[in-house]
Amino acid sequence: MNPVARLRSSSRTPFLQVVKTAVAVVAAVLLCRVLIDGPFPTFAAIAALLVVQPSINQSFVKGIERSAGVVLGVVLATGFHLLLGDSVWVVLLVIVLAILIAWALRLTPTSATQVGISGMLVLTAGVVTPNYSADRILETVLGAIVALIVNALIVPPVLLGPAHLAVARLARDTAVAFERIAIGLTEGWDQERWHEALLQARALRQQHARAEAALTAARESLTMNPRRGPHAQVLDEDIAIAEHLRVLVTRVTGMTRAIRDTATPDLRADPVVGSIATEVARIGADVRALGARSASELPDPAGAAASSAVADDIAFPPSQEPPSQEPALTAPIEVVRPNSRHWVLIGALLEDIRRVREELLGEDD
Repeated sequence: MNPVARLRSSSRTPFLQVVKTAVAVVAAVLLCRVLIDGPFPTFAAIAALLVVQPSINQSFVKGIERSAGVVLGVVLATGFHLLLGDSVWVVLLVIVLAILIAWALRLTPTSATQVGISGMLVLTAGVVTPNYSADRILETVLGAIVALIVNALIVPPVLLGPAHLAVARLARDTAVAFERIAIGLTEGWDQERWHEALLQARALRQQHARAEAALTAARESLTMNPRRGPHAQVLDEDIAIAEHLRVLVTRVTGMTRAIRDTATPDLRADPVVGSIATEVARIGADVRALGARSASELPDPAGAAASSAVADDIAFPPSQEPPSQEPALTAPIEVVRPNSRHWVLIGALLEDIRRVREELLGEDD
């Protein structure tokens, strides 16, 4: 692989975050120039660069980590300077001790790195400046506070759109997996086609994991966010739908595997299988209804665009109306005469249908 390619990311940082970072750096430097006499406020600029993050909560955490590392590093360097002076070996000793102390205290990578950097800068650049150590701590705190305020006031980031879209897509693809079972039972698929269906059903697990990651990022973006109010309800709804889908993904995968492992072409001749196929198709309709519920409009302009993408992504064929919000499932199927050859499979499918039915009908309980 080209080493230069590793320097580039697969996606760009949002331009708004770039602007906010620049504003935070300029504001932090100007504020420190007004309040603190001395050289260029390097610590304030670095703090502002590092503290502007994709979410308010991450900015707060970065500010705490950065400030803690600076305080520890400055105190360590100041103490050794007073005791041993500022020779090269003292600087090296402080850097090594900073690494060991950060390891012993189990500091985060941000704080651990900052301890050594701050100690080194104090000893190499601050020994001739009065009150250098105290000023650098104040610079860092001011830079972090300014960055946090800028990130909170200038369109605080909300990452709800990607999560909303991921949940809607998962609902759509889960519905397709149930409908695939209904079609296969009706048409009497062979083992090869059922194996393909199983691979597609298993892929839903990875898709669910991606949806969960997107929901985690959305939850993170709303923590400490002043714009949380109108978005929190939508996020809670998406989290609840994703939890239902977690169970449904497990069920549809298990049903597909059971059919793949045990079905034979004569399975479709059993009249109960036709009823099972009908019920599974109705399950697909109800899962599509979950997707339609997840495709509700988000409460901001960016969310409106995401909602439009959701609607386009789960659009129904022209000949098919969107599913009703009312459950489509009927009463449980009754088996009068068990199939002598496939009774285990039929019983397993009926039990899975019962459990899926409970999951769907219990979603608003």
